[in-house]
Amino acid sequence: MQLHKTIMIKYTRFFITLILAVTAVGAMAQSSATTSSPYSKFGLGDIVPAALPQNIGMGGIGTAINRLSGYNNINVLNPASYGTIGFTTIDAGIYSNIISLNQTGQPSATNANFRLSHVAFAIPVSKRSALSFGLLPYSEMGYNYKQTLSKGFGTGSPADTNAVNYIYSGDGGLSKAYLGYGFGLGKHLLIGANMSYIFGNLQQYSSTEIPTLYGTLNSRVEQSNAVGGLSYDYGVQYSFDFGEQKQKHLILGYSASANSRITTTSSYIVSHYTYDGSGNQNLAIDSVVNRQGAKSKIQLPQVNHFGISFQNDLKFLVGADYTMGKWSDLTISGANAGLQDSRTLNVGGQFTPNINALHTYFARTDYRLGFIYDQTYLNLNNVNIKRYAVTVGLGLPLAPNNLSFYKVNFSAEIGQRGTLTNGLVKENYINLHLGFTLNDKWFQRYKFD
Repeated sequence: MQLHKTIMIKYTRFFITLILAVTAVGAMAQSSATTSSPYSKFGLGDIVPAALPQNIGMGGIGTAINRLSGYNNINVLNPASYGTIGFTTIDAGIYSNIISLNQTGQPSATNANFRLSHVAFAIPVSKRSALSFGLLPYSEMGYNYKQTLSKGFGTGSPADTNAVNYIYSGDGGLSKAYLGYGFGLGKHLLIGANMSYIFGNLQQYSSTEIPTLYGTLNSRVEQSNAVGGLSYDYGVQYSFDFGEQKQKHLILGYSASANSRITTTSSYIVSHYTYDGSGNQNLAIDSVVNRQGAKSKIQLPQVNHFGISFQNDLKFLVGADYTMGKWSDLTISGANAGLQDSRTLNVGGQFTPNINALHTYFARTDYRLGFIYDQTYLNLNNVNIKRYAVTVGLGLPLAPNNLSFYKVNFSAEIGQRGTLTNGLVKENYINLHLGFTLNDKWFQRYKFD
């Protein structure tokens, strides 16, 4: 018994060290672009749903979900779910994105990105309550494209033939460090809340260049925002239990992100620059405008999630979420971001053939499937930008060790966003998620005979 206790202590220390390292690297990774979408130009970038791989495989549902196939599951989307966590739980993962961009009259382009996606902890406090904390991505910004006008300026002169290039780029992202608590009231009601610190940097550049006219002063506008501030999420779940052993559950869920105000420190620089005879860009000649260090507020919108799920313990689960985001209320430094309200429908589920099978591994595997319809917060050229996706996923159990349980969760989201109408861009993408879940009894007393 003493040997087992020593091994457990070493094992725990190793895991704590490993996860803290992953957290540090993940936080640094958020400072660079992890997407390649021109649609990430708007607002705060592409908003990343607070869903882990096991939920993404089911279409991203989570508002009315807590445990999955008997495993304790960290569901940040609805902090009320923490009230069902009875084991110390760790979840960490990685993410990869492959995106193809298509536009009428332009060659297609394909890009790939990779990053550490999340790390989350949950620790039970009592039989019906738990504390959770971790680090997640909040938004991603990464784009680089050029528009060329063949006759950009001048009339009745040779200058009329000079092309003008308008070059737009941006990178960065925001992260979300959260601390949450969920608890049960009675047998059927769960309540919870998260307090989060959103932080990171967003940089955007727009340049105007005349490449065929040597010696011309080109101009560039640089805008950056260093963001930091608190936001709040809250949620409830109510379950109706059926069956002789109460193994069937109908769960209704609601969660929301409050319309919090966070701080941004911005800079705005307008500069002139030239190219040398070899086509290399020279250092900026001057700064026409240089405003740095101005502090202002970002008004985040209220986002409401409604969910329903039906689960037969250890066999199957089906559910649906409906999300309404009041993105028309998003303001940055007092200016409305020009977005519209969003509507998202997530539908999905999972099936486990026989979780108690001794000799057939794939009978113990979770098989997940889902669908996403998203009317995004973008309306460009009088066209609503929509997103459609199909998701698939697997939950692969690993051999348990005493009171430790492990599962590898893999999910893929295959989708499309945008359209070729009115000169817009259509994106075809594949998002791949890989996560590792640990359930363990850490804080317990050992008895010696």
